[in-house]
Amino acid sequence: MDYFFQQLINGVALGAIYGLIAIGYTMVYGILGMINFAHGDVFMIGAFIAMIVFMMLLTLPAAVPIALALLIMLIVSMVFTSVWAWVIERVAYRPLRGSFRLAPLITAIGMSFVLRNFVQVEQGPRNKPIPEMISGGFVIPGTDVFVLNKQLLVVVVTAVLLFIFSHIVSKTPLGRAQRAVEQDGKMAALLGINVDRVISITFIMGAALAAIAGTLYLMNYGQIHFADGFIPGIKAFTAAVLGGIGSLPGAVLGGLLIGLTEALWQTYFPPEYKDVAVFLILAIVLVFMPSGILGRPEVEKV
Repeated sequence: MDYFFQQLINGVALGAIYGLIAIGYTMVYGILGMINFAHGDVFMIGAFIAMIVFMMLLTLPAAVPIALALLIMLIVSMVFTSVWAWVIERVAYRPLRGSFRLAPLITAIGMSFVLRNFVQVEQGPRNKPIPEMISGGFVIPGTDVFVLNKQLLVVVVTAVLLFIFSHIVSKTPLGRAQRAVEQDGKMAALLGINVDRVISITFIMGAALAAIAGTLYLMNYGQIHFADGFIPGIKAFTAAVLGGIGSLPGAVLGGLLIGLTEALWQTYFPPEYKDVAVFLILAIVLVFMPSGILGRPEVEKV
């Protein structure tokens, strides 16, 4: 039983990372109605930038406290990935916004390949490890379940960011503008909302979350590879659909369900089939709940 709960802890930590990436997917889809398939590679770039910053900090003559190093990594990674997201939106999406729906999808896949191959050329095809940043943990009283400090940090950061971004979307003028653009972009523009700026800010917000997820992923697993944006990106997209794309809590809930499914499947079943289990659960949920667990049914505009 202790091993079961240990895997639950591991699954929650992994699912929290998926959930952070999924929030970026669901925000862009909620505004534009299209999937940014380059988002997973933005997550990967965020992790690489965090790794480079951390290795640079290690070369300083004076030791930098881990908390300060992690904060610097997060800030620098968020800045660079936000710039990337702004460029992607301006170059790959804005010119095609009025085109047929397949065009932005193809462009998104193209941008994904561009980002992935750029990192492969610049950083090489091998795994890039870093020294352990946060060590130690604690045993849950009365059990043999060991919770790593870095796992706890991942869960706490995800919960805090979910609260902050949910507040932004539901309670702030920016959130009201985002919801207006989501409902009817043309009418929002007629009412004085700068639609282009709202969309760009949404891309930047999603990229900042992906950077945080990439930094936490690097901290938690201690290495990153240029192809690591693809599988987590696909699973995060699956999490967004599973939880109800367009719902921020749904994105995190979907991420947690996928993380738990992977962790528990590897415990009791052949681990090579864990991805099959994830997509099977997605298919079953969508059969009975086409809008996802927390999603709202789409209302066709006439």
